[in-house]
Amino acid sequence: MSQAEAVGAAPRTIGEQGIARYGWIGASVVLLLALGGLVRFLDTNVPVWLKGVSWIKSVEFPIYAILVGLAAGAILGSFGLRSRLGAAFRTEFLIKTGLVLLGASINLAVIARAAGPAIVQSVILISSVFLVSWWVSGRLGLDPKLRALLSAAVSICGVSAAIAAAGAVSARREQLAYVASLVIIFALPSIFIQPWLASQLGLNQVVAGAWIGGNIDTTAAVTAAGSIVGDHALQIAAIVKQTQNALMGVVAVILTAYFVYRIERVPGATVGLGAIWQRFPKFIIGFIVASALATIYINSAADPKAAGDVVAVAGPSLRTWFFILAFVCIGLEFRPAALREAGARPVAVFAFASLVNLVLALALASVLFAGFQLA
Repeated sequence: MSQAEAVGAAPRTIGEQGIARYGWIGASVVLLLALGGLVRFLDTNVPVWLKGVSWIKSVEFPIYAILVGLAAGAILGSFGLRSRLGAAFRTEFLIKTGLVLLGASINLAVIARAAGPAIVQSVILISSVFLVSWWVSGRLGLDPKLRALLSAAVSICGVSAAIAAAGAVSARREQLAYVASLVIIFALPSIFIQPWLASQLGLNQVVAGAWIGGNIDTTAAVTAAGSIVGDHALQIAAIVKQTQNALMGVVAVILTAYFVYRIERVPGATVGLGAIWQRFPKFIIGFIVASALATIYINSAADPKAAGDVVAVAGPSLRTWFFILAFVCIGLEFRPAALREAGARPVAVFAFASLVNLVLALALASVLFAGFQLA
């Protein structure tokens, strides 16, 4: 081949690579939408098919979505296609968009009234559970960076907190992958077990939502569990979890300063206030803005009921689709292999801290949200 031919061949090769890349992206989007459609189909028809089975009526769309995602992920993994078809598997984006839309269905007055007990609960939970996890993992001799990731994940909001902590302490990618897998391992059964426990304990939806929001580690799993309990539980769970998310930036900055001045001992290093904004979960602003706009729109409309019906399009309809796709992605992205790499000590730390979180969150929710009214 001559030099001219070689030069002419390069663009075709690059073009072919681009076509293949966008082809995989397109296939990923189509696959995710198809799985979401399957979940919607199952959610609508399974109760009809099995109308003689009483408990099937309590199975909500998050359960179908996660099971469909797990099954699809296992099939794709067996054929080696999961990584190639993973372009559209964006759990964080989908769940945050769904939560912003959820804000449109929550009256701003509810957020303002719930903020006080939510902040108190979040500060006590994060401080207590973080310190318990940090102390236990230290006693077991875990690496300081892994200790930071575990403690942040179990005390705040799971994968998002682990990501923020990883950036703060410069953790290895393998450590982050391991902690993320741990979070999902513990969050998945919590989606189903905690709503059942709330029912067995006779908790009302507000207390159950505050318990779920304060205890389950990931925002997606909190939303799924809250959806199973009911709309009121989902609203309170979202407010409590987002209050914890808001404190994630503060914890990340504290970790940054601790590692700079204590662990890594870098002379002259400073930590600016800009780090708080850098790690602050921006979707919380969208959640509050959506709630404010919806509240103003409904209260100022000539026909508040008709205005409420318009807002409902962004609530039960569009929001549900984003949540379905997010829960499908939870199942698709689940990888148990990372759990075998770091041994049993981190699992023991996470399990113990989760148990402490479970009990303490129930006590705080029962006290702080007793008698709380949404209306």
